[in-house]
Amino acid sequence: MSPAVLLSFIIGYFLMLIVISYLTSRKSTDNATFFIANRSSKWYLVAFGMIGTALSGVTFISVPGEVGNAAGSQFRYFQFVLGNAVGYFLVAGILLPLYYRMRLISIYEVIERTLGKVSHKTAAAIFLISRVIGSAFRLYLVAIVLQRFIFDEMGVPFWLTIVICLLLIWGYTFRGGLKTIIITDTLQTVFLVASVFLSIYFICSSLNFNIPQAFHAIKDSSYSKIFFTDNFVTNKFHFTKQFLGGIFVTIGMFGLDQDLMQKNLSCKNLKDAQKNMLSFTFIFVIINLFFLSVGALLYIYANREGIAVPLDAITHQPRTDYLFPEIALNHFKGVPAVVFMLGLTAATFATTDSGLTALTTSFCIDFLNFDKKKEQAEKKMERIRTMVHIAFSLIILFVVLLFNAVNNASVVTAIFKVATFTYGPLIGLFAFSLFAKKRQVIDKATPFIVILAPILCFFIDKYSKVLLDGYVFADELIIVNGLLTFIGLWLLSKKKSEELKFS
Repeated sequence: MSPAVLLSFIIGYFLMLIVISYLTSRKSTDNATFFIANRSSKWYLVAFGMIGTALSGVTFISVPGEVGNAAGSQFRYFQFVLGNAVGYFLVAGILLPLYYRMRLISIYEVIERTLGKVSHKTAAAIFLISRVIGSAFRLYLVAIVLQRFIFDEMGVPFWLTIVICLLLIWGYTFRGGLKTIIITDTLQTVFLVASVFLSIYFICSSLNFNIPQAFHAIKDSSYSKIFFTDNFVTNKFHFTKQFLGGIFVTIGMFGLDQDLMQKNLSCKNLKDAQKNMLSFTFIFVIINLFFLSVGALLYIYANREGIAVPLDAITHQPRTDYLFPEIALNHFKGVPAVVFMLGLTAATFATTDSGLTALTTSFCIDFLNFDKKKEQAEKKMERIRTMVHIAFSLIILFVVLLFNAVNNASVVTAIFKVATFTYGPLIGLFAFSLFAKKRQVIDKATPFIVILAPILCFFIDKYSKVLLDGYVFADELIIVNGLLTFIGLWLLSKKKSEELKFS
């Protein structure tokens, strides 16, 4: 399909988002609207819209691609998803009641009230760094797909592609903020979910399968294994590692992440927020199962048609992320190509737009103390908020261009892995604030602890085979990270009745 035709659909899609932004923000653009949507969001809209935010464009192309990778992943990712589901239940039962009881705008205010101001700023800084890297990484991975299949043929440079993407996001979020995003994310999730189901339909049609035949083909294929229970010590795919990793990654990267919690806090009350979480969890599990099914069908189709996994331009090794776009855009074309591109666009921008809003919220509340400046003119704070919003857009632009300048897939992935390491200290900080209430940490020591814990984890992960008799870590490493942070905070704390000194 012509790149110009695909681009016209994407432009039409964004024009629709901008119109929605205008309609949702024309009556109110104040900070309460931008940060927490006046705490009036409908729980079912939040639940459905969060699907797009939680999945992202990386999931859209990576999860199907991983099904048939050389490592033999198959459906092992579903083990992680089951852990995610348990993590969401824990967030709904433990963290949401705490946040609503304290009536928070930024969830990191919990740390200030329990551990101190330095610990509070440290937790917020961890989020800002993690979310900037995470949002930039996700935007980068999808932008290179757009660049390869659309913009390269039109002669548009990569930097301009990113600038256009961020301008579009900024254009429909800078006024209404979260209130707008609740609606646009719902719409984007509709496109995302529709693209998954339509992709299955188009692949099945090409394979001459009906739904029962497709089910049996996936079941009988070499891609459908879910549970890996052999070689606990050396196998990264082992169920226990994937399941525990899924639980604690969810707690860290969802329950302690301003981006995703901000939507929950926009609901009218705790009961609505919990209904949102439970509904979201059910949909999330089902959608991921369909993504994995898309992956299996893609490989079945590729094997039948003799389609090889495209090679990475840098390493010249098979790049499974490119299989879905390769088949959708170069083999199916027509309506399937448009459906794929809209689904990918929706998944990408549902993540990036909410991330940009959450970064702005956290900085304004945690560092500029907007919630403590009631006497300051609202219009002045709105202007400052807009400047912060622009600043984070520019920072994400810079980081994406830095990823592209590095031009080394392994280095970029390593940078993203650094961001995942930082959520472990957040788990440790929140755990200490909840379960060590009778102890007071030495506040000024917190930054040193949250830096040291991930460094120790890096070396534990690197030398685990030697240190732990062959043991290989997977996502459960986040538990070790959080535990090291908790231990560090405990060692540098005293009972609250004692005077604390830091030297």
